[in-house]
Amino acid sequence: MNGYRLGIDVGGTNTDAVILDEDDTPIAQTKRPTTEDITTGIVNALDDVLDDVEFTASELDYVMLGTTHATNAITERKGLNDVGVIRLGAPATESIRPLMEWPDDLEAAIGEQAAILDGGHEFDGRTLNDVDEEQVRETIREFSDAEAFAVTSVFSPVREDHEELVEELIHDELGDDIPVSLSNEIGSVGLLERENATTLNAALTSVADEAASAFLDAMAERGIDAQLYFGQNDGTLMSVEYALEYPIFTVASGPSNSVRGAAYLSGVENGIIVDVGGTTTDVGAVTDGFPRESSVAVEIGDVKTNFRMPDLISIGIGGGSHVDVDGDDVTVGPQSVGYRLTEESLCFGGERLTATDVEVASGSVDIGPESPDVPADTIAGARQYIRDRVEQAIDRMKTSPEPVPVVVVGGGSILVPSDLSGASEVHMPDHYEVANAVGVAIAQVSGQVDRIFSLDDQTRDEALETAKYEAIENAVGAGAAEETVDIVDIEEVPLSYLPGNAVRIKVKAAGTLGEE
Repeated sequence: MNGYRLGIDVGGTNTDAVILDEDDTPIAQTKRPTTEDITTGIVNALDDVLDDVEFTASELDYVMLGTTHATNAITERKGLNDVGVIRLGAPATESIRPLMEWPDDLEAAIGEQAAILDGGHEFDGRTLNDVDEEQVRETIREFSDAEAFAVTSVFSPVREDHEELVEELIHDELGDDIPVSLSNEIGSVGLLERENATTLNAALTSVADEAASAFLDAMAERGIDAQLYFGQNDGTLMSVEYALEYPIFTVASGPSNSVRGAAYLSGVENGIIVDVGGTTTDVGAVTDGFPRESSVAVEIGDVKTNFRMPDLISIGIGGGSHVDVDGDDVTVGPQSVGYRLTEESLCFGGERLTATDVEVASGSVDIGPESPDVPADTIAGARQYIRDRVEQAIDRMKTSPEPVPVVVVGGGSILVPSDLSGASEVHMPDHYEVANAVGVAIAQVSGQVDRIFSLDDQTRDEALETAKYEAIENAVGAGAAEETVDIVDIEEVPLSYLPGNAVRIKVKAAGTLGEE
């Protein structure tokens, strides 16, 4: 990939931006406080880096955005669509209603419209129950106030035709403009978690549209005529069109970008990444340059989902974390001043002792106009508390007791000592402060497939070829140049607990950005 690239990553505390030249070298970077409306912080960061380069904004070729718009919308229950939730699985699945484990306020925020209808398949593709088209149409009319639909069918990762039929009926009844999310395109095996992920995706389509429109407007105002891509939660990119269809894939893109950026800046392809922000520290693993994927259900906004998410441990320690002293006990976090660090911390003239103040008082860094007076035992206690928590998280992320390389990035990296137990070496590479923005700027475009295949009517090789083909097609659909796409990961799991000859195949493909 040639040309200048701008990477922007929006975090809970800071919005980071970086410009890379044709050799993938950072030539401008900035950290700006994340603003309440998010877009203002993005524009501020955009202006900073453009002021630091000699070329004009029109010469940028690519813009990559990692955003928390979707995450914040779920967390705050704001801006979400009213969703018509349709499950195809009656009568077998009627004992557990859709969204049963959702928090009441989140379920209310999406309109509380759900139905279980006839349809679905067995694990081997045999029909469980035929779709009753008139029943579906009646439900669609009943949910006519919905702004989006989420359709989930039993074992749709094996056969998706029932979901596609319902999508056709929705568009026939309500028009082609209404967004429809199909579970076979989002989640993996596991009905309830896949249904949850699909419903969240449907709820976020308007949020994604607003975020994309705002950023495109900001680009236009500054004369940027570049291709815009969004960061995904597996550390790769997707086109704007793909992001509008699958906004759920932007959730947790920030930590994934940090993992990718840390691996790139340090040259560590396999190891542990520690990303220290203003409020939290995310500890993840990098495998062959990509974030390690979680193997368990991940909760988003207190809702269990089963689509791809990075394997992370988050601890409530960051640069703005409160430091509290109770006798001989010193604790750090989880409360934090967040983006108000420059207003509330002692080193900036505030009244709250933070983790940053501890490092300033120790003399290890020079930040802010004030030099806070912090007792030596408080400094020692806070530092030991942070060391213990980080080392415990690293130990939990490791897959063996052997020491592994550790890369520390993020604006709060000053909190982490350079000699960590369990680490063979500790890296703090150049541009560590904006590793997340670098990660989204250098990312590839990926596609993934996670399906169950019955080997009664096809060979194992045929199933693998089908999965590879679909993964490549998904990568191209997300914006990759077809000739550059390679298979980067294959996982094959025989399903001995199911009758018959079944296998679960997961394939990931990735390639460089294609021309628009």
